[in-house]
Amino acid sequence: MDQLKEAPNNPFDAPVPGQSLTDKPGSAAWEHPPQYTNTAEAADFVWDQLSTPEFAEQVIAMLDAGIPVEAIGRVILFGGFTEGKWTPDVAFIIAEPIMKMIVAVGLQGGVKKFRMSLSDMTKNNELKSIMDIKKNSEAFKKAAEGATKSLPKPKQKGLMAAPQPAQEEMI
Repeated sequence: MDQLKEAPNNPFDAPVPGQSLTDKPGSAAWEHPPQYTNTAEAADFVWDQLSTPEFAEQVIAMLDAGIPVEAIGRVILFGGFTEGKWTPDVAFIIAEPIMKMIVAVGLQGGVKKFRMSLSDMTKNNELKSIMDIKKNSEAFKKAAEGATKSLPKPKQKGLMAAPQPAQEEMI
């Protein structure tokens, strides 16, 4: 009889509270300064990765299988954070350009129908503005350049940086 079989989700199979505080500090990649603090550099890094033939084939296969663009983008962004490439705020800022890059790769690869998110069941109607990108290589390059140029420039370097002129007027 399998009456004493362990449940698949054992609530007691978890780290002891405070266990992470006993690990050696700096053992995780996200505990160090990120490799990219500039959003344009981070987006360029992702574009370099997306434009390699191996990675592009994988992205095209996932898009053909119906995996949403948002899901692929989130995996890329979270993976970059866990590898110490960028901080969560940089990931949030470059999320939209990364998703546009994924769509551009899909268009170049001949993907006809896209899903933007898990809740998107229309697949094609919501993407008219993004899918206006032409399939030739010149438009493909312009899309990549436009995605990196649309990133906002950081105004203040940190909490303790000198206030900007607009901030001084408010004080």
